[in-house]
Amino acid sequence: MTASTVVDQPLGLTVHSLPSMDVQSLDMASRTRSSRIKLMLLFLVCAAPVIASYFTYYVIRPEGRRNYGELIQPQQPLPAFHATDMQGQVVPLTSLTHQWLIISVADSACNTQCEQHLYLSRQLRESLGKDKDRMDWVWLRTGDADVPQSMRAGLSTATVLKVTQADVQTWLQPAAGQAVEDHLYVVDPMGNWMMRFPANIDPLKARKDLERLLRSSSSWDQPGRPAR
Repeated sequence: MTASTVVDQPLGLTVHSLPSMDVQSLDMASRTRSSRIKLMLLFLVCAAPVIASYFTYYVIRPEGRRNYGELIQPQQPLPAFHATDMQGQVVPLTSLTHQWLIISVADSACNTQCEQHLYLSRQLRESLGKDKDRMDWVWLRTGDADVPQSMRAGLSTATVLKVTQADVQTWLQPAAGQAVEDHLYVVDPMGNWMMRFPANIDPLKARKDLERLLRSSSSWDQPGRPAR
C-alpha cells in the first residue's frame, strides 16, 4: 500500500445508538426530581426563621453592639446522660429541649455562691415579663448531700436535677482560670449550649442578652414543650 493510498482513505467510525428511555421511566425520573425539589423547599421554609434569628443575633450587630455573655463556638448539644429529679425519678437531660434554659451548677449542699446564682437565675427569668414562660431556670446539682430543707420552697419553679460532676464537665466548660460553678450558662430551645456569662455576673447586662435572644427567636420559639 502506497503512502498516498493511506492518506486518501477516510477514517472509519462505527456509530452506536444510545439506549432510549421509555415514557414511564421518564415520568418516574421527573417525579423523583420534583419530590426532591419540594422536600428541599419545605426544609428551607421550616428552617428559615431559625436561620434568620441566629443570623440577626450573631452577624447583624447594629451600631457595633456587643453581647455581654461569651458566645460558644461551636455550640454544644445537650448530652445523652441521665439525671435524677427531686422526686427521685430518672430524667434524660435531652428532655430539657424546646425551652430556653439558664443553668447554674453547684454542689447539693449549696454554698453562698450557689444561693446567689439560684437567686439570679430566678430573677433574670422573672425580669423577662411575658417572655418568662419561654425560659426555664435549671440547677444541675452535684454531690451526695440533700438539698437544704430551707431552700425547697424557693425552688418550686426551678428544674433541679442531680448529676455527676464528671458528666457536667463533659458538656459545660468554664472560662480559663474559673470553675464550672462560677458561671451561669444559656442553652437554646434546640438544646445547644450557646452562651456563658462571666463569673461575678452583672445582672443588668445579662438580662439585656437574654432579652435580645428571646426577641430574635420570637418568630419560631413558643412557650412550653410539646406534649409527649
